[in-house]
Amino acid sequence: MKSDKHIPFNSDKPTRADAVRNRRLLLETANHLFEIEGVEEVTMSAIAREAGVGKGTLYRHFNDKAELCHALLDEDMRVFQQETLTKMRGSSDAQATLKWFLQSAANYVVGHSALLLEAANQSRIEMLHHPAHVWWRQTIHGLLSHLQPEGDIEYMADILYVMLDVQTIRFQRHGQGYDVERIIAGLHMTLECLLGHH
Repeated sequence: MKSDKHIPFNSDKPTRADAVRNRRLLLETANHLFEIEGVEEVTMSAIAREAGVGKGTLYRHFNDKAELCHALLDEDMRVFQQETLTKMRGSSDAQATLKWFLQSAANYVVGHSALLLEAANQSRIEMLHHPAHVWWRQTIHGLLSHLQPEGDIEYMADILYVMLDVQTIRFQRHGQGYDVERIIAGLHMTLECLLGHH
């Protein structure tokens, strides 16, 4: 009796397990090459070649280099988001939490600046508008609202949010020569000024 659910033995269609494995391999390979050669220098062809897969397999998972960069960023962003939620739930001190958040976000940008810049350049979008970053502004705004400073809280949130943009931090580090400690201290100083703690 012939089954209607017969699957050809030599099916070329990858299984879900194969797809998951290939995606993980491609991300790990890209991350490895980026660390060695720099994000800008690595091509999609080089990633496929190093991973030992065809370009078709690579493009089935990632339409372009920007999408691949976003995928690498997404994993660490999810970790950061979970850490932020845990911190906010476990603390009643909104100011201390906001200072922690500004420091953590700045460190995230510094640690991922090459990927962030490449993703923005390749996809031609401003990271300030990217959904993965908009929650930063929402977090800042929410914590400021708890602190109830005098003045325009929306604008205050914008000031702090813009100071966390990859282009801003890149200018400060490479144009102005600021180290990371100075950038974080400046963020905390700006917060104190906005709260009226001169």
